[in-house]
Amino acid sequence: MTATDHALELVRTAARAASDKLAQQIIAFDVSDQLAITDAFLLASATNDRQVKSIVDEVEDKLREIGAKPIRREGERDGRWVLIDYGEIVVHVQHEEERQFYALERLWRDCPTIELPADVTSGER
Repeated sequence: MTATDHALELVRTAARAASDKLAQQIIAFDVSDQLAITDAFLLASATNDRQVKSIVDEVEDKLREIGAKPIRREGERDGRWVLIDYGEIVVHVQHEEERQFYALERLWRDCPTIELPADVTSGER
């Protein structure tokens, strides 16, 4: 099983939104073979709490524009790691310290990565 076309569209839209707000280390995994509850994870990092919130707001705005509404949003109060669950995809926006500590990439490294659009900048700034 692989991620649905709709899930891939959501991932690409969310990745562009995160990139627009200068997120770093943007990467997406197809977790559909490992998890029954979602098709894909999108990970993005920010350098401070305010940027985490800005990225989350932009992701939600852009996904809302294409008709997606979050089922659940967790971690917003602390601004260190916000998880937005859309059912088909889960977006993780983490402060860079949490990103290094929890290292979700290592946890999901056996899952295939999802190619992101060329206009998504995911490198260090």
